[in-house]
Amino acid sequence: MEHSWQKRDTGITVRIIICLSILTLLYIVFITVLAYLGLGFIPIMLISATFILAQWYFSDKIVLWSTHAKVVASTQYPSLHSLVERIVSRNNMPKPKIAVAINRIPNAFATGKGPGSSVVAVTTGLLDILDTDELEGVLAHELTHIKNRDVMVITLASLFSTIAWQIMQFGFFGSFYSGGSRDRNNGSAFLIIILVAFVTWLLSFFIIRAISRYREYSADRGAAQMTGKPAKLANALMKISGTMNRVPTRDLRQVEGYNAFFIIPAVSKSTFANLFSTHPPVEQRIEKLLDMEASMY
Repeated sequence: MEHSWQKRDTGITVRIIICLSILTLLYIVFITVLAYLGLGFIPIMLISATFILAQWYFSDKIVLWSTHAKVVASTQYPSLHSLVERIVSRNNMPKPKIAVAINRIPNAFATGKGPGSSVVAVTTGLLDILDTDELEGVLAHELTHIKNRDVMVITLASLFSTIAWQIMQFGFFGSFYSGGSRDRNNGSAFLIIILVAFVTWLLSFFIIRAISRYREYSADRGAAQMTGKPAKLANALMKISGTMNRVPTRDLRQVEGYNAFFIIPAVSKSTFANLFSTHPPVEQRIEKLLDMEASMY
């Protein structure tokens, strides 16, 4: 009998459509207000779009360079390549490039614009602590991100959020440096622009994190579907989390800018941090995976 978690995850599609629809409506209101107030925001939008496109086309290279991950050949890491090949062949996916970072922090991430131009990276710290089945679960999690085109979705969702942030910065500093020469009406208009931009950015911030948190659940579920071993991924998450807690804070801070990519973010477990995290609490992810395992028997 096929269990609910083994079926296609339509939930992520529905949630992404709803979130992107809300963002679209929010941005229409935002642009309408800016147009009404007469702000010359088109140059800012063009500049922002240029940065977004540059990030889109070069993000994988930037992430690999920043994390010191190197693409490796099958002769260098034959077992790792073999494991990825086994997963993709069973799930009718193209094989991504494989990268390894010499780092004791146990983690993994995927980057790239789509299945045809993707990279799956792992750290040597991860390879040291996981057995073959656990590593298979982690790799399947990252391959699910690629299959779901999560990088593309988050980039699109972030586009206007970035623009809103830059307009807010432009409005703040513009009004600060030329505040003495503006009349009261212009000053009020700039305050409204800053307020609208801030609200747009803030709501976008939380909506994007809502998408990000659900996509982690979806990737866990996808990994369980690909491997048929949800408990093995749960074991991997427990090992990664337990080892992460013993890593010095200084080392964690060096990679915290890339937490959105990692299978488990390199941060503390505080409630305040969880509120703003791109990932759900690892305990909840483990619980869901163990529930999947229990349903198989």
